[in-house]
Amino acid sequence: MTHYSPASFKPLTFHDAVPRFLAGRETPRDYLEACLATIAAREPEVMAFAFLNAAGAREAADAATARYRAGAPLSPIDGMPMGIKDLIETRDMPTEMGSAFYKGNRPGRDSALVQALRAAGAVIVGKTVTTELGMSHPGPTRHPFDLRRTPGGSSSGSGAVISARMLPAAIGTQVLGSVIRPASFNANWALKPTQGALNRGERQGYSQSTVGVHAGCAEDMWAVAVEIAKRVGGDPGEPGLYFTGEATPPPFKPRRLAVLETEGWPEAEPRAIAALEQAIAAIRAEGVTVIRRADHPLLEALEQRLLDAMALARDVCAYESAWSVANMMAKNPDALSDSLKGRFELGCSITLEQYRMRLLQREDMRRAQAALAGEVDGFIGLAACGPAPLPGDTGGSTNRILHTTGNPIMNTASSGLGCPVVTVPIMAVEAMPLGLAVTGQPHQDERTAAIARWIAATIPPISL
Repeated sequence: MTHYSPASFKPLTFHDAVPRFLAGRETPRDYLEACLATIAAREPEVMAFAFLNAAGAREAADAATARYRAGAPLSPIDGMPMGIKDLIETRDMPTEMGSAFYKGNRPGRDSALVQALRAAGAVIVGKTVTTELGMSHPGPTRHPFDLRRTPGGSSSGSGAVISARMLPAAIGTQVLGSVIRPASFNANWALKPTQGALNRGERQGYSQSTVGVHAGCAEDMWAVAVEIAKRVGGDPGEPGLYFTGEATPPPFKPRRLAVLETEGWPEAEPRAIAALEQAIAAIRAEGVTVIRRADHPLLEALEQRLLDAMALARDVCAYESAWSVANMMAKNPDALSDSLKGRFELGCSITLEQYRMRLLQREDMRRAQAALAGEVDGFIGLAACGPAPLPGDTGGSTNRILHTTGNPIMNTASSGLGCPVVTVPIMAVEAMPLGLAVTGQPHQDERTAAIARWIAATIPPISL
């Protein structure tokens, strides 16, 4: 086990290497080779990659090196080594989705965001491990700080490559808590953007799934998101990520924040709550007003509407996936986990009327959040119930649907709300990472990232 401290851990970052590339003191190929050396050393025990494409990465890094030598990089992320969650299609690598059903699947095409990243000059190093179909059945990845623990899911490998210092950035996806929870566990900066803000390409099957970015710093996180949005926008019919320029939004000191407990508060570990309370006290000491649910009736109304967010997300996702899993069940049921079969059975049991009621409930949640738009600049809370747990039933399970990569209950509210969340790695509990979640109103991704940067720059790291 490696003891983690938010005060001393230095993740791999890319934006600060760009001046060295431009000055000729280092090249993108040099940077990539350092990443590949770390991968060679750590991958046998961490197992974060479903597929590694070192040859393709070297070719892309050499092309980026030539562009920097010519003084003509394509973008701020030209030459950045990245991982792509193995739910997302890549033309030159398999897309097996963590499932035996898709073993050997090679779609031979790039998803929208992968096209955008390549066009920006990013170096796609490989596909990172996902849980089965992005659900709850785990893959092989282990936590880089403590190999006994889960790195979280479903973006298991995308979170782990950051904490293992293998890569500076990776792409994840979230339906319940699959970006924010592994980011919290792995000391990542991460953006789960506004619903539909980044183009999901072929992955349009869930009404509340999003593409997110894991990174070692806020600058790289934001740059990746912007370069995707500039080239392929958001989902069809959505305006895409709003940004005022290519630069990372500067730290913004909020006037007033609200603590968002959600229904996960009773499940949170006491030391995790204590760490958050210490962060709240430090924020208040800087002159920022922080309100709790008892302080404002509209905040209490929002909290009340979030009390069923976990069940809502479970039912909506099960209903929306039932038809696609039915095809898999008909073709090869033995390739599916028992947990996925349980989710399929639940989806088949939900009626159209029940689904409509869940959608009405979700809209009610969103209206309750919108009512606070003029009252607070953003929300803060825990990004997970505690540090990364040992594998096994980690809570939030229902019948045969097991959550073995960490209870997502702290994240389902923001997923249902469809709003942006940024994870800030400033806390540790028992020498393991714990993220602080900054949540904003829909389409306020830039403001949310700016508040997160202010917190990181102002609040001293917390270790309990």
